[in-house]
Amino acid sequence: MISLHQGLFRSIQTTISEPRLHRFQAHLVFLLPRFKLLSLRRQLPPKSSVLAKLNEEEEAHGVYEVGRGNKALKLKVEQIGINFDSCTPGQYTLLICPLCKGGQSKGRTLSFHKNQNEKVAIWRCFNFECGYSGHVLADVGPIQEEVNKVNVPKKPSEETLRLEPLGVELIEYFATRKISEEILKKNAVMQMIDDKNVIAYTYRRNGELVNCKFRSITSRKFWQAKHGERILYGLDGIKEGHDIVIVEGEIDKLSMEEAGIINCVSVPDGAPQHVSIKASPSKKQEARFKYLSDCNGCLDKASRIILATDGDGPGQALAEELSCRLGKQRCWVVTWPKKDEVTHYKDANEVLVHLGAEALRHIVENAKLYEEQKNYAVL
Repeated sequence: MISLHQGLFRSIQTTISEPRLHRFQAHLVFLLPRFKLLSLRRQLPPKSSVLAKLNEEEEAHGVYEVGRGNKALKLKVEQIGINFDSCTPGQYTLLICPLCKGGQSKGRTLSFHKNQNEKVAIWRCFNFECGYSGHVLADVGPIQEEVNKVNVPKKPSEETLRLEPLGVELIEYFATRKISEEILKKNAVMQMIDDKNVIAYTYRRNGELVNCKFRSITSRKFWQAKHGERILYGLDGIKEGHDIVIVEGEIDKLSMEEAGIINCVSVPDGAPQHVSIKASPSKKQEARFKYLSDCNGCLDKASRIILATDGDGPGQALAEELSCRLGKQRCWVVTWPKKDEVTHYKDANEVLVHLGAEALRHIVENAKLYEEQKNYAVL
């Protein structure tokens, strides 16, 4: 089947005489990059005056045949640490980032693009811990001046995220969820300056803010700080001990603390919809649970890990994912009690609100070995 651009070229060649085609050169130069200008060039006679004029117009408008290359751009790009020749002009290529080397996954996280005439190169690293990006031009200034313009990711801070202490409205909201102001202050829960209805759960390591998850109490939307580190929420609160409880959300971690359970952390990303464990998990799957290895070894020291994820399908999937990575022989799981004849309480905060702190503590203390309770009752 003849493609659209091939049909166009044949139509131009067969229906428009060379003198008439000569008059349309300026228009063709702008139109034909989209329709593969080189195909038309090859169909014109070698000594055609149209071809000669086309070459002149190409030079004037910056259109060049692929493969001619640009030594100046190549030199600049390779000084940055990017392999220029491994990339096809006009296409996006995934490469190893010269700055973060792919992060923990060691994957190709840098998207690199050089335009068709090899005059401009742009790149961006999609490793959320890196974000290295920039551009260079073939004919503008030395490389050092341009590299200084790249966006170096900044660590989040209370100032850059525009955070402030919780106001009365959010403190009252947490009171309806049975979370005290004392626990909120202890865990440095804050709010956005620009939107008093957005909770800011600050993630800290050794006292330093490294990430923040925002949650609106009006729209129920949530998002995380740009360039934040994905670590366990409540990591600094972990004490030396035999047991560590893992929950699915920040408010569940606060609920456990209200019940006197201090050694508790929350996963940063909630639960997956399905279990993704395979014989050889993909790099993407492993990257999702990277926070387990970035926890200062606190999970390695625990002889018993109690999984208190939500009681729905995704919560069970998360429990399975965690147990496979942490070792099922040391994983235990809670059983959420019945709410009525048909349903069960879904999570730690629901139990705290409806049954109280003592009931929540009792549920955790009576957790069962994961392998024995794998198919515990759910909604």
